[in-house]
Amino acid sequence: MSADAAPAYGVDSEVGRLRSVMLHRPGGELRRLTPRNNGALLFDGIPWVERAQEEHDRFAGVLTEHGVEVLYLSALLRECLELEEAREAVTVGVAADPRLGQTLGRELAAFLSGLDPERLASVLVEGLTKEEFGPSSSLRHRMMRAVEFVIDPLPNTMFTRDSSVWIGDAVAVTSLAMPARRRETTLTGIVYHHHPRFADVPKLYDPSLEHLEGGDVLALAPGVLAVGVGERTTPAGVERLARKVFERGTIRTVLAVPIAQRRATMHLDTVCTMVDRDRMVIYAPAAQRLESYTITPDGDRIAIDGPRRFLDAAAEAVGVDAIETIHTGERDVVTAEREQWDDGNNTLALAPGVAVAYERNTVTNARLERAGVKVLTIPGSELGSGRGGPRCMSCPTSRAPLAA
Repeated sequence: MSADAAPAYGVDSEVGRLRSVMLHRPGGELRRLTPRNNGALLFDGIPWVERAQEEHDRFAGVLTEHGVEVLYLSALLRECLELEEAREAVTVGVAADPRLGQTLGRELAAFLSGLDPERLASVLVEGLTKEEFGPSSSLRHRMMRAVEFVIDPLPNTMFTRDSSVWIGDAVAVTSLAMPARRRETTLTGIVYHHHPRFADVPKLYDPSLEHLEGGDVLALAPGVLAVGVGERTTPAGVERLARKVFERGTIRTVLAVPIAQRRATMHLDTVCTMVDRDRMVIYAPAAQRLESYTITPDGDRIAIDGPRRFLDAAAEAVGVDAIETIHTGERDVVTAEREQWDDGNNTLALAPGVAVAYERNTVTNARLERAGVKVLTIPGSELGSGRGGPRCMSCPTSRAPLAA
């Protein structure tokens, strides 16, 4: 697609009508998961790949049935790799891994340079073993076992929310905290910097900066962001982002929200997501415990107030009397904990009051329906083994402005 033909992009809320979204259909990278490596690659189990693909196809089908344009990361990457500049950038980036050493790094660069765009795109996501790479004169290669990876697989690529996030008309290619995921931003960075669709899109952030992940960034309303601070996003990352969005003038308030630094609550969107203009589904224990710091521009500096109760600060920033909360559970602590773990709070809004959710979270979904939110359910028994729901698996690139 030419840059002239590219549609307009931009996101100013979590719930404006979803127009286009970036997904990654899981593939061969999931087949690399074993009991030996799944923990290091951030999966809690070994998914049945074909079923995971069926579940993902159903997710994409629900989106297209509701008028959403689905962009696949792998296809965009493949198109970019037709360009010599993009091929060189990704080859240099992957071959520079210091674990390879000088000799193997040089040989790997030559190997990648000889691949066609489709095969190169596959290798970058699915990884490459010593056996698949072939002979080498390097000591590193000599000491590796045949099944060890020269290029690590990226099974978390399907969680496209984390490696980039749109704020207004600009995109932030983020800085991922976990070593198993850092190279994902190489791929998203290539797409945003080289694909004609995104040629004129301003870039807000860079993977070399302080850790910041898209799953922690919630656009509560036009001009208002909430950013989780915990296992994946640092206070320094929030401050850097706040300064950048204030400079662009697209955001007036950033709420920094500390969350527990553990697997179950790795991102803010595992704790709460917006399902309407002023309604949020939230893990019940968090509704009272969450606090936030309010960051606003102050000339060429920033002002920081708080902490105070998150829901109160959010309502004030959004300009409503209160944020209505729909809980995963109230007195039923066990159900709340189970459904939070199974991504019951991780919904993707397609429009105000319409959200996609995993079908397994029956209690949370029933609560949403009773509150007047239309819930579009999808299967996720295999997709959920990476601890991510519909929001995690989607990066909105365009939403209708909420005011419209």
